[in-house]
Amino acid sequence: MNTTAPRTYGHLHAVPTDDAVRQARVHLAAANRLAVHDGLEEGIDNHFTMVVPGTTDRFMVLPFGLHWSEARASDLIVFNEQGEILEGNGSLELSALSIHAPLHRITGAKVVLHTHQTWALALNMLQDNRLLPGSQTAAFLAKNIAYDDGYTGLAAELSEGERLAALIGDKHVLFMKNHGVVTVGDTVAQAYRRLYRLERVCKAQLLAMATGQPLALLSDDMVAKVDKPNPNDSHSRAEREALYFAAMMRVLDRTNPGYAD
Repeated sequence: MNTTAPRTYGHLHAVPTDDAVRQARVHLAAANRLAVHDGLEEGIDNHFTMVVPGTTDRFMVLPFGLHWSEARASDLIVFNEQGEILEGNGSLELSALSIHAPLHRITGAKVVLHTHQTWALALNMLQDNRLLPGSQTAAFLAKNIAYDDGYTGLAAELSEGERLAALIGDKHVLFMKNHGVVTVGDTVAQAYRRLYRLERVCKAQLLAMATGQPLALLSDDMVAKVDKPNPNDSHSRAEREALYFAAMMRVLDRTNPGYAD
């Protein structure tokens, strides 16, 4: 990939459907590799999915058995809620179908990312697993998290995804106690940046809690102020998401190229 060429994003520019599908494949493959770079993955397990552009009922995912560090755009398979593989070669893991297809259908999310990432999972192992507004970054997330406090076992039916969709509602993040986390978004860049920032604030909270000292939390008014978009900001949130993901793809171009193949 030419690392100096400008990249465009579906939420900033209208692109033909074929180009949008190609772009989606590249971004989703990149996100899988970035999860390894950032320590968010679990080998071949967990799932990143995206609705195929131009459709509402077809979803892309890395086939089960490939390590996330080797994900390529051409590897991604396309499946539907019936579990049928419509494009590509490889197998669809059962919980990817059970969790992701209903989440896409019910919430309308274009991208659904599910992991068992270390620090977020550690917080979700606590009896009180709430993310606290103890930092500026946490303030962006704290009010946008839904909580699943009742682990139900391995996801083997579409009803599990439907249950999770009812819980997440219009939130951006779902904490799954004793299990992991989900982030959703309109773009891969948006959903992945939420996942990455979530891990950092969970780590910061647990490290602060480990000191045994009282936490200094932001007030509800301050959280609302921070979370409200600033119309005079130098860069919109969508631009920040796009710039962040483009920068991280350049990192991959240097350290683990080939995701766009």
